[in-house]
Amino acid sequence: MTQQLVSAKPSTQDGGAALLSWLKTMRDNQPVWRDEYGVFHVFRHADVVAVTSDFTTYSSDISRIMPDADPLSRDILSVIDPPLHRKLRRLVSTAFTPRTVTQLEPRVAELGRELLDGIESDQFDLITEFAYTLPVIVIAELLGVPAGDRELFRGWSERMLSKEFDDPVSMQFESDDAEFRELVGTPMQQMRDYLGAHCADRRTKPREDLLTKLVQAEVDGDRLTDKQVVDFACLLLMAGHVSTTMLLGNTVLCMEDNPDIQPALRADRSLIPQAVEEVLRTRTPITIASRITTTDVVIGDVAIPANSMVMPSLLSANHDERAFPDPERFDLHRNSAQQLAFGHGIHFCLGAPLARTEGRIALELVLDRFSDIRVTPGAEVVYHREGLYGTKNLPVSVIRG
Repeated sequence: MTQQLVSAKPSTQDGGAALLSWLKTMRDNQPVWRDEYGVFHVFRHADVVAVTSDFTTYSSDISRIMPDADPLSRDILSVIDPPLHRKLRRLVSTAFTPRTVTQLEPRVAELGRELLDGIESDQFDLITEFAYTLPVIVIAELLGVPAGDRELFRGWSERMLSKEFDDPVSMQFESDDAEFRELVGTPMQQMRDYLGAHCADRRTKPREDLLTKLVQAEVDGDRLTDKQVVDFACLLLMAGHVSTTMLLGNTVLCMEDNPDIQPALRADRSLIPQAVEEVLRTRTPITIASRITTTDVVIGDVAIPANSMVMPSLLSANHDERAFPDPERFDLHRNSAQQLAFGHGIHFCLGAPLARTEGRIALELVLDRFSDIRVTPGAEVVYHREGLYGTKNLPVSVIRG
């Protein structure tokens, strides 16, 4: 297939409308697109599922083509393949279990109520006052590190997300840039050092926390190294709080865009879990994945050489008319089982149950506390760079009662 010239991918700074329109055009006319960097983007749901399901053909190990560029660890679950991935996931899963998440529910609700109790104004920034703080404290307490250190976590996160790129592809290819190393590599190392000290402490002074469970986890005589424990803790802390923060903000944006949602949820709270799924589908927090071809492949009628980067668009897949009828409509009764916000295949997000739990409880608490919540009219809302679909701030106005 001859690759046609296409206009540049829109940013999300308008709230995402231009990007979603562009993605529809690409799904219809160019479902596999090779960009200026030689990266192949995949837009249709069926193709995204196929790529993320086949780890032998589509490797997660970016170091195959960029051995020195990745500031993250080679042992982190999101960028490794079997058999190491299978071994590490089994070990981590023995410590980070569904039961662990279920047991957190009362504490998540307690923390959420405390945070809302501290909000006295009827106009406030939902991200700063609630949506960021809640998941950070939950994950900090889960790991067993001081929740009071959350400003450290915020600082690391803001530095790693501060460098603006035209798109996530340029981020991958410019990662050997000195500024990139300073903004991403340095805070990542500081986070590793911080969590490494806590990990070493758990080896000699075990506690009732996830870090202790991770250092003690054992399957068939295998145990996690300190480095592997720290890498998973970094992944949970960063990916967990960033994606959940965006989920909570995106929930309010969806209610703003669809005025019938808030009354419907107030009338029938059993719809809240499905509302969370529709938020994840329509405003997918992490919009892309990255894979490397291990052999020559063909997707659709596009030939892709071995050792090429392939980027499945999770956001585009979640808006694909071939999988979701009338995909731009927010439907509280839609079967969203096929939505891909948490990925697919062996790399399906381990933190998905926790994110869903936090999203559900947070929405219940907000509906309990406020008789109405709206984005403050005329307020400036700033979105994250491409690759992340969510807001950095969200000024809201509420009515209490």
